[in-house]
Amino acid sequence: MVDEGRRPLAGATLGKDRMEAFSDGVLAIAITLLVLDLAVRPPGSPLHQFLRAWPAYVAYLVAFLSIGAAWLAHNGLTDRMDRVDPLFLRLNLLFLLAVSFLPFPTRLVAEALERSTDWKRLGAVVFGLTMLVIRLLFAAMGRYARRGGLRHPREDDPDYQEAHKKFRGAAIAYVVSIAIGFVVPLVSILAYFAIAIFLVVPFRAVWGELFRKSSA
Repeated sequence: MVDEGRRPLAGATLGKDRMEAFSDGVLAIAITLLVLDLAVRPPGSPLHQFLRAWPAYVAYLVAFLSIGAAWLAHNGLTDRMDRVDPLFLRLNLLFLLAVSFLPFPTRLVAEALERSTDWKRLGAVVFGLTMLVIRLLFAAMGRYARRGGLRHPREDDPDYQEAHKKFRGAAIAYVVSIAIGFVVPLVSILAYFAIAIFLVVPFRAVWGELFRKSSA
């Protein structure tokens, strides 16, 4: 049993259904808000205006995949939980606070791509810091869920092991990308796109499927 003396803010455990519904709603709204910044850029012909909006398309794609990765990670965590407690709910709120803030640095990146290097630097760094905070808050949620007895993953669970390795790799990559953003912001933005793909694509499952087909 969990030592209640070690969890003064936890109190009684609660059902997780309302938390999952609320979290899914916040994440859905955050990812939908990204579309609001997509618009053609006059003057010029319709095609020229459409093509001139490429910075918004790039920022939208990076942010969409990043929020999608956050949703996948959150879904994977809560699916392995039987219940939540008041402290976990507060950690979850902080996580949602960071995710719902992401549309702002996304717009900053989109606008910065058409401005000076200083603006690009600002957009790249703010976006990276936001993503780093999201990953760290999610790590805090996962750690508390394990130590608080809200979930009990097996040490040999391949999905858990892959998620853990991906978190460490992504956290280090974000720190490096933020540092690069001060010097070469465009490279930093491309790195955020690569990190998002790394987090979204289930490489272990894809590799296993390809290996299984090649062996058949």
